[in-house]
Amino acid sequence: MTATLVAQGLAGGYGHRTLFDGVDLTVAPGDVVGIVGANGAGKSTLLRLLAGADEPQAGTVSLAPTDAFVGWLPQEHERVTGETVAAYIARRTGCAEATREMDATAAALGDPTAVGADDAYATALDRWLASGAADLDERMPVVLADLGLDVGPDAEMTGLSGGQAARVGLAALLLSRFDIALLDEPTNDLDLDGLERLETFVRGLRGGAVLVSHDREFLARSVTRVLELDLAQNSHRVYGGGYDAYLEERATLRRQAREKYEEYAETKADLVSRARTQREWSSQGVRNAMKKSPDNDKIRRKASMESSEKQAQKVRQMESRIARLEEVEEPRKEWQLEFTIGSAPRSSSVVSTLSGAVFRQGNFTLGPVSLQVNAGERIGITGPNGAGKSTLLRGILGRQQPDEGSASLGASVEIGEIDQARSLLVGARPLAETFEGFVPELTSGEVRTLLAKFGLKADHVTRPVDGLSPGGADARGPRAAASPRRERAGARRAHQPPRPPRHRAARTGTGFVHWHPAARDARSPDARRGPDRPAVAGRGRGRDRAVVGPASA
Repeated sequence: MTATLVAQGLAGGYGHRTLFDGVDLTVAPGDVVGIVGANGAGKSTLLRLLAGADEPQAGTVSLAPTDAFVGWLPQEHERVTGETVAAYIARRTGCAEATREMDATAAALGDPTAVGADDAYATALDRWLASGAADLDERMPVVLADLGLDVGPDAEMTGLSGGQAARVGLAALLLSRFDIALLDEPTNDLDLDGLERLETFVRGLRGGAVLVSHDREFLARSVTRVLELDLAQNSHRVYGGGYDAYLEERATLRRQAREKYEEYAETKADLVSRARTQREWSSQGVRNAMKKSPDNDKIRRKASMESSEKQAQKVRQMESRIARLEEVEEPRKEWQLEFTIGSAPRSSSVVSTLSGAVFRQGNFTLGPVSLQVNAGERIGITGPNGAGKSTLLRGILGRQQPDEGSASLGASVEIGEIDQARSLLVGARPLAETFEGFVPELTSGEVRTLLAKFGLKADHVTRPVDGLSPGGADARGPRAAASPRRERAGARRAHQPPRPPRHRAARTGTGFVHWHPAARDARSPDARRGPDRPAVAGRGRGRDRAVVGPASA
């Protein structure tokens, strides 16, 4: 079914704060609208309003036809205890809800007192068929196998690794049959193969799509229009022509706005200066005219007073010109998050060492691997989802002991960690109160000041942590907690940034480790060696498990 979503005069926010107002957006079949903006600008809030999950502060959202199937996939992959992969996919695709509705209306058919039961059942049946629930069980194993997942539909979601969970989330998207798809940060935690599949899926959609992402390459390859929520200017604007065209047009508009303001400010300053000068001349002339002339010449005194009155008239004319100037508001500068981690005192030159380490989790085996991390190095670990990157990190940082081999940390090494799930700040306590527990050396005032520097203002710090958006406490809180600390050795773990780094390693890293999924099983000698998998190079000292090389490779 082809469907169109129309939002008119939409306003949204939380509490007393309005994040955006007057948003008009039409999503027709084939449209892929990308929503961009700073963290906290209201991107996820807008998606919730379009999905009908929340009520807008103002405005309306309508569908044509009204029974169109709108799918909203939130940013956070909620894993419910005891929920299987099949149940998770059914919930994310909307098939589970459609099945419940059909069963409920089918049961109502047997009630002779139920009014309109036939129509309700027909509507529920149509929605069940449109959601793809009829053949979901047949399609699911094929998609899971195609994504390289070695877990079945009956596996529990809570037992999967972060990479496997990301693949299951991608499978849910590929199995969905939405008329309009609302995707919140769909690129999170996906590897490069997953990103390519996601891009192919989005470009092949017959229906409309609205997506939120910070991945510029994904946006450039996928979107047809861009809706920008500008938190600094408290404005919004729809740009046509794709992401690259948006960047160019935005730069042009900002330059024109700055030039228009500077022209206005220069003109006004010139008129004010001229008015001030003429006012001084007028005042001086009046004072001179009031003085008694030495020769008591009344005619000369009268001429001087008339001249002063003409100057006063010019002053009034200049003030009138200033008042008639069309005021141009100065464009506000964008807020930019910048922080540094304090330099660490001298400690061991070797931060962490793995020697023939083998890690096992259920039927998953990683290793043997031998690596050494030296102080001052910045190393990125890349590889497909489920290859064991998180397991390797836990082993390097001493969070998980190897089943074989050895792992050790250098002397006086302390670890700072931002985990994949960003679970550092959770709970129902206010953000400021929770944050103070991580930085006991700071006063309450200093904590609020530090949080404000990360864009977490008064309306954030008093709210429960669980009530903040992923772009709020989840993303900026842990970084704020890291900034005031001075680690005794520079070992710091940043696990799975919200968007794939792609080419960022060339700017920030001193090396990388690429993990081969085919080499993760230590029990298969043939899988460990082969001409298509080079041996360890550079600083690594393992066998042939990892490839360590310069970041520019």
